[in-house]
Amino acid sequence: MKRSTYLLLALFGLFCGAGQLLKIAAQAPSHQTRHVFTPDTIPWGPPPPVVRPGAQFAVLEGNPLAASGDYTVRLKMPDGYRISPHWHPKRENVTVISGTFKVGMGDVFNTKTMAALTAGSFGFLDPSMHHYAMACGETIVQVHGQAPFQFNYVNPEDDPREK
Repeated sequence: MKRSTYLLLALFGLFCGAGQLLKIAAQAPSHQTRHVFTPDTIPWGPPPPVVRPGAQFAVLEGNPLAASGDYTVRLKMPDGYRISPHWHPKRENVTVISGTFKVGMGDVFNTKTMAALTAGSFGFLDPSMHHYAMACGETIVQVHGQAPFQFNYVNPEDDPREK
């Protein structure tokens, strides 16, 4: 008798546990949709005014303009798209998702001294490091770091916010 009671209780517990797991699994997609992106679900839109028009921009995590916190964004650039010499007060971490992203260091845009970073490449730029960039072919980069994300052009006339 004891044996069948234990077996009955074990089966009851198993079914209850399975029911809870199914309930959690049913709720998981709605939670994941806010935290998981496939290439076709990335919310592309126009870039912020800090870079010139022509690119597309997506915020994947956080708020780059917040007073603090982590952020992750993507920038999709057409072939030949340029970002003039600039610097950031906080570290910038860049991963090349697709295409070729050329990066140069210094205050003057010089295509001859740029390093070509292909898909899968990663680099980080320390605070106040002056740099510039260019896309070769359609290029997507992912940038992550600590908010607030600030963009300071070396030459104020290069700043698209001033035009």
